[in-house]
Amino acid sequence: MTAIFTDVDSGDAARRASLYEGDLFVYSPSAASAALCGFARQLIGEAFDPLDPERAQFELPVERYATLLAGLKPRFIHHAETRRLVRDLLRHLGFDETTTYFDVPRLRSSTSHGYLTTGIAYAFHPHRDTWYSAPMCQVNLWLPVFAARPDNIMAFHPRYWSRAVPNSSARYDYQRWNATSRFNAAQHIGKDTREQPQALAPLELEPDLRIVTPVAGVQLFSAAQLHSSIPNQSGRTRFSIDFRIVNLDDAAAGIGAPNLDSHCTGTSLGDFLRVADLEPIPPDIVQRYLPGHPQRAPHPPE
Repeated sequence: MTAIFTDVDSGDAARRASLYEGDLFVYSPSAASAALCGFARQLIGEAFDPLDPERAQFELPVERYATLLAGLKPRFIHHAETRRLVRDLLRHLGFDETTTYFDVPRLRSSTSHGYLTTGIAYAFHPHRDTWYSAPMCQVNLWLPVFAARPDNIMAFHPRYWSRAVPNSSARYDYQRWNATSRFNAAQHIGKDTREQPQALAPLELEPDLRIVTPVAGVQLFSAAQLHSSIPNQSGRTRFSIDFRIVNLDDAAAGIGAPNLDSHCTGTSLGDFLRVADLEPIPPDIVQRYLPGHPQRAPHPPE
């Protein structure tokens, strides 16, 4: 059973243990999270000026819209201010800055009524991040940049926390993805031909679990949670921020959520930087994960 903890100060270690058991944590907006979302809104506003960013899709050809996103998203991801604000948020949330590592924050967009759902604005099918070469100790953070609604956010599918899903993750290797597919997202308009891990059997997606927070509210969940993008029918483009963290001790010890069905190779651990000083994860730990999860799934893919 998935429990939802709201504004609970349980300590870093206890919170991670709970997340690895499938629980969710939700935090109210804070000065730190508001600053991060405020900076994102500033960059979004500059990119779409003079249009309302949430409604710009109705004013622009889809090719022009994709071009704007192709400039906006890397600017946010690689901006020094973004990195500073993410570190401030993690400190505020009580993560140990000497053992917590974070990857680059993504600025996501979900357009309304199927305007753009591929490439630079990819609408994610039901998946676990662990199918994408994430370690089982990875924790995801998600924040809405503008007001979120039940019909334009993501959904969790907690019935699959303890149920394996036949999937194509065995064909996915993170290092190969980076070399061949990661940097051409903006070229995929109308149809996305990049092969990504997905379920190979029908899923029972309803009822689902949707958590609607105020702007800059923070959701924390395990990378092993099955989740998906809700088809946006709100009439507004949803902008959100997400990034991931790992605890070095857990990564070194192979501690994390149970691996039911992830069979990918490669690892994203090389992308993570320590909160305290921006040092990368030690290479010897990264090397342990390159052949695949040290926590092996119990059954081969179907």
